[in-house]
Amino acid sequence: MKKKLAGKVALVTGASKGIGGGLAIALASEGAKVAINFKTDERGAESTLSAIRERGGDGIIFRADIGRPDEFEEMIEATCKSFGGLDILINNATRTRFAPFEEITREDFEDVINTNLKGPFFGSAVAARKMAARGGGAIINVSSCAARLMLPFHSAYAMAKGGLEALTKQLALELAPRIRVNAIAPGPTATERNRGYDRDYERKWEQVIPAGRVANIDDYAGICVFLASDDSAWVTGQIIGVDGGWTIKGHSAEMPNANFSRDRNRDEVA
Repeated sequence: MKKKLAGKVALVTGASKGIGGGLAIALASEGAKVAINFKTDERGAESTLSAIRERGGDGIIFRADIGRPDEFEEMIEATCKSFGGLDILINNATRTRFAPFEEITREDFEDVINTNLKGPFFGSAVAARKMAARGGGAIINVSSCAARLMLPFHSAYAMAKGGLEALTKQLALELAPRIRVNAIAPGPTATERNRGYDRDYERKWEQVIPAGRVANIDDYAGICVFLASDDSAWVTGQIIGVDGGWTIKGHSAEMPNANFSRDRNRDEVA
C-alpha cells in the first residue's frame, strides 16, 4: 500500500529530541524525505536520523538557529538542493524560559520570541515560495495548550504561542488555496525536559487530565501525518488541541517546587 507522504519532502525544526524528533520519524515512516534541524544537540539529531534509517526512511541533518531568519532561509535552500523541493514544514522548535513574570529578562523575552514566533514567521515565508513552486504544501505549527489556559511562570511563552496561533490563521487565509496552514496544541507531555522541571511531573499532571495520563511523543504522530497528507485536503486554519481533554477541564497541576533554572540556559535547546 502506498505510503501517505511518498514523494514528499519535509523539514522539521527542533527535531533532535522530544516532539520534533518523534514527528520527523513519523513523517519519514510515511514516505517523506525529512530534513532534521537542530541548534546545539547534534548527537540527538543523529539519533533521529538513525531511527529514520532503521525504518527504511531517508533524511538529512541541518544545524541552524531558526530564530535567525538568514539561517532558517539557508537551511530551506539546502533542503531543496538536497531533495529537490519542499512540501511540508513543521515549525516545532521551541524555547520556554519559564520564570515569574517579574524576573523575565530582555534576553529571556527575545530568545522566546525569536524561536517561537519570529522564526516561524520568516521561515514560513521562504517555505511557502518553495511549496508554491511545486503546486502547494502544508505548514504545521506546534503551539501549546498554554496559549489557551494560563499557567504560572509562562508569560513570555504563552504570549509567543498565542501569536503563533494567530499567525497560523492569518497564513491559512493568505496562502490558500495551494498551501494549508494548521497547528497542533500539545498538552502535558512525557519528555526529558518536563521531567527535568519536576521529577514527579507525570504523576501530578495525570491527575488533572481526563484521559488519565500525560501524552507520549507518539500521540502527536498521527495528527501531524494527517495534517501533512492529502487526507486533510480541506482542513486549514485550525488549531487542534492534542491534550487528552485537559483544556476542557482546565485545572493545572501544582508547580510551586518546579525547577526552571536549567530552562533559562540558552544552550539547553534542541
